[in-house]
Amino acid sequence: MAGIGSYGKVNPMDQDILHRKRKNKRIIIIGISTIVLVGIVIGAVVGTAVGRDKNSSVDQPSQVSATIKATCGVTLYPDTCVQSVIPMANSTKNVTPQGIFRWALQAAINELSVVSERFNIPDGSSPDNFTAAAFANCRDLLELAMDHLNDTANLSGDITSPNTLDDMLTWLSAAGTYQQTCLDDFEDSLNSTVSNYLKTSSELTSNSLAIVNSFAKVANEFNFHRRLLNSDVDDSSAPSWLSRSGRRLLQAPSGSIQVDAIVAKDGSGKYKTISAALKAVPEKSKTRFIIYVKKGVYQENVVVSKNAWNVMIIGDGLRSTIVTGNLNVVDGTPTFQSATFTVNGKGFIARDMGFRNTAGAIKHQAVALLSTADQSVFYGCSMDAFQDTLYPHSNRQFYRECTITGTVDFIFGNAAVVFQNCTIVPRLPMSGQQNTITAQGKLDPNQNTGISIQGSTLIASNDLKGTSIKTYLGRPWKDYSTTIFFNSNFVGSLINPAGWLPWVGNSAPATIFYAEYQNFGTSASTKNRVKWSGLKLNLTAKQVAKFTVNPFIDGANWLPATAVPFVPGL
Repeated sequence: MAGIGSYGKVNPMDQDILHRKRKNKRIIIIGISTIVLVGIVIGAVVGTAVGRDKNSSVDQPSQVSATIKATCGVTLYPDTCVQSVIPMANSTKNVTPQGIFRWALQAAINELSVVSERFNIPDGSSPDNFTAAAFANCRDLLELAMDHLNDTANLSGDITSPNTLDDMLTWLSAAGTYQQTCLDDFEDSLNSTVSNYLKTSSELTSNSLAIVNSFAKVANEFNFHRRLLNSDVDDSSAPSWLSRSGRRLLQAPSGSIQVDAIVAKDGSGKYKTISAALKAVPEKSKTRFIIYVKKGVYQENVVVSKNAWNVMIIGDGLRSTIVTGNLNVVDGTPTFQSATFTVNGKGFIARDMGFRNTAGAIKHQAVALLSTADQSVFYGCSMDAFQDTLYPHSNRQFYRECTITGTVDFIFGNAAVVFQNCTIVPRLPMSGQQNTITAQGKLDPNQNTGISIQGSTLIASNDLKGTSIKTYLGRPWKDYSTTIFFNSNFVGSLINPAGWLPWVGNSAPATIFYAEYQNFGTSASTKNRVKWSGLKLNLTAKQVAKFTVNPFIDGANWLPATAVPFVPGL
């Protein structure tokens, strides 16, 4: 009979699992509360004083004051934190770290909603084209930031789940990145003005991130984060746990897959452009929407909107189905808007596609592919341009068996991203330039971001071979720049012996985290690498494992459903 299994005795094993879950939840809550005690002790030892809200007429009880000070004490901007939560704390007697986090987050949301209005160009004003584009850019970015703050707020009622903490860390990291990207595209004359606009909202976002990160550390101390899977995946096949339908989707020729829309330049499909097909995607759908793009060169700038969820685009091969454009900074388009193909909708997958920006080296920043999409995947794709080819901007991303070509900073951004079994091809730059493969943009120590390049091949393009052009693994775009190369093949003498290049001056901030581990090939030798304190050349396998798929981008919880092969750990 239907539903009969819901009655009767509880299975002893299920009962034990339920008991352990409840116990674990209690332990995490207790653990999070210890943050307050630790903060109070530290405050007493070092004599740290955090500013009070000058407008508050209610004197806080000492216990409440200590709780707020301790919780705000884990942030980079404790004064801003205290001032933002005190007004809300005055209306309650029960002040907890969880409550303080929710207040801090709400303060960030309130401030960002006010700040966003400042990027509407007043009627009658006539800014130059680049400034107008930069303001439009900021409006889009701050809207994405607001979405991520609101998504975090919707989860803030339960901070006991490691999955929830991972999501909140990712989305708050992204919200901070969006605000910084808004600022990055303004020239010096407006940079200070925009920086002042965003100062408080950025600090409040950072504070929310820091508090969540402290919760996550407690959960991690109690060993509730997922463990690495015991066995790696064979590189030549899909993971064994994939469903049969997932395997068929992965292994079938693109033309034989049951799809929702077909794009073809010759008119043999329903749509002639990818942009037109994307208009048929339902908003925020939890069901995969598959678009097959037949071979051909599609000259269009494509945007997968933030409400187009779970889109999969399949081509006929990375050299057969190509999307191309030529927007660039020199001609007046901000870097963030220059991408030939932009993905904002979460859960996106691209397979067997090519993305190009043909502006050329002389046009400087010109992006081929940009993704802000959380849990996005690119499998068997190519990204071709010169400076700033690939922009994994934010959130969690995975690239498998892709080919990326470029010159200056051609893999850059502030996502939590893993490149696995990819081919990275530096090419001939403009006269006077040097090649830098990565420029990672982590700007806050609490962000869970970085570039992880695993099991890949670094090889010079044919036009670069035999030249005296220097190629480096990367340079630190922001103060907490985080990049690691491991188990990869550095073919020939491609990489300069110094390995890494400063952004400015002769050194790099001590706060960066750069690492190389068990790479091979002629230029993989680390003997003559730069002597930066932030460059780690002797990591243990355990330390490197933190940058593999499962722990770094939470891969075990979402990658299997994409039907893309991956190695979960080392």
